[in-house]
Amino acid sequence: MLPELPLAAWEPTKQTLHLWLQIVGKVKLAATPKRNHWWHAALQPGVRGLTTGRMRLHDTAFAIDLDFVAHELRVRAADGRTESLRLEDGLSVATFDAQLHALLRSLGFDIEILEEPFGVPMTTPFPKDADHASYDREYVERFWRALDFSAARLDEFASRFHGKQSPTHVFWHSLDLAQTRFSGRSVTPPPGADSVTQEAYSAEVISFGFWAGDEQTPEPSYYSYAAPEPAGLTEQPLGSGAAVWVSRPTGSLALLPYDAVRTAADPAAALLEFLQSAYDACSGAAGWDRAELDS
Repeated sequence: MLPELPLAAWEPTKQTLHLWLQIVGKVKLAATPKRNHWWHAALQPGVRGLTTGRMRLHDTAFAIDLDFVAHELRVRAADGRTESLRLEDGLSVATFDAQLHALLRSLGFDIEILEEPFGVPMTTPFPKDADHASYDREYVERFWRALDFSAARLDEFASRFHGKQSPTHVFWHSLDLAQTRFSGRSVTPPPGADSVTQEAYSAEVISFGFWAGDEQTPEPSYYSYAAPEPAGLTEQPLGSGAAVWVSRPTGSLALLPYDAVRTAADPAAALLEFLQSAYDACSGAAGWDRAELDS
């Protein structure tokens, strides 16, 4: 059974965890060869939490794993050495940052990063952030169960598509689980877009994902959108009665509340129905070649 995940009950923990993941993500960004659409920077769902996957420095491979069952961060080196730190309430962003860099240094992997948050309301540099230090184990475990369920369904959904598509991964700047499909057509990025957005949206895409809630959407939700947004998109039907089109300054989103999936008789079927209906709506409005792209 999927757990309840009201944002108000764990928002301080979510903010702390988000900032920790930004630090880990920036290490990966610095230690991984570039890939298109920033895929190299994302974190991946693992068996018990999130992982950077394999990184490389000084011709030696290493990885950082966040275990949300044992509540521990581990740095693993290819030669068998492992260092770890406990994830617990009271561990501030500043202390987490210092301890992670100390672990990396002890293994010969310390990497300089830009020590400040990206794309979030929090602006205090990581080494100075003593305010964000909340860690509610129960809600982190709930978040992980929701993320694990969602990643499995997105992986299943990916099997229906023959074209280019991203892995199912977590973008640490926005803390959302995401998967993206590509039509194969290049596009001009939005005018005035920053370098991150320019690279992310250099091709026509339909994205799907899950986030646990934020200031704009306090309710944890599943989402989908098309970029660039085709004309008439929000006039297209969505499969679930609980799913709606929502207008944002950056474009239109199809949203399905997490609770609608959690309380469904068959949560997996409910989520897959939403994902398929959102793809049908976006690809139909954008004129994708479904005969060529569907598997």
